[in-house]
Amino acid sequence: MEIDDFQKFHEGIAGVMSFYGKSVSRFALDVWWTALRRFDLAAIVEAFNRHLANPDTGQFAPKPADIIRILQGSTQDSALRAWAKVDQAVRSIGTYSDVVFDDALIHRVIHDMGGWIALGTKKEDEWPFVAKEFENRYRGFNARGERPPYPPVLIGLSSAHNHRKGYLPETAVLIGNEQSARHVFGGGSDQPVLGLNRMGTGPSATLDEAAQTARKKARRAS
Repeated sequence: MEIDDFQKFHEGIAGVMSFYGKSVSRFALDVWWTALRRFDLAAIVEAFNRHLANPDTGQFAPKPADIIRILQGSTQDSALRAWAKVDQAVRSIGTYSDVVFDDALIHRVIHDMGGWIALGTKKEDEWPFVAKEFENRYRGFNARGERPPYPPVLIGLSSAHNHRKGYLPETAVLIGNEQSARHVFGGGSDQPVLGLNRMGTGPSATLDEAAQTARKKARRAS
């Protein structure tokens, strides 16, 4: 959550506790905020709803640990659902085409794992390990409540080849909910996910420029 979510969070906690006939002290609210801040507000609301509807535990007022347990279970579920989309896309569409998923976090995780094309090079016996890595990375982002920058489209072999030849990339395949996928495409960044600058050569220096600078410095020193 962000600082801007604090008031809604406060009101939500107070509302839930009043349902159980309890008030919330400032200290208790700070404990709740510290415990749940790393999660997304919408996910927290859903976790509270699930607790309230649980026939076994819903009769008792929740503690932070109860909500965290639900949230961590939810992140595992969402990671499995996300991987199912990726697995189906690789098998049915392949990594030749550009793709846009309806989940921005899928883009970031695949980017961090080497990209869409690299995913298509994995052998069948490697696939369970690829799945586990994807799920762990995805679940990690979700558990921390992070919404990191991501590429707007996952580039396939066709576009990578056409780009080198000077052609426009082919139309990307939208995977999942079309409207959500278009939203993901519109919210992505073409900038590198990690900013990399070489010391002494400026942010846009090429490898050749860096090498030339290094050679000049070496000549001055000798």
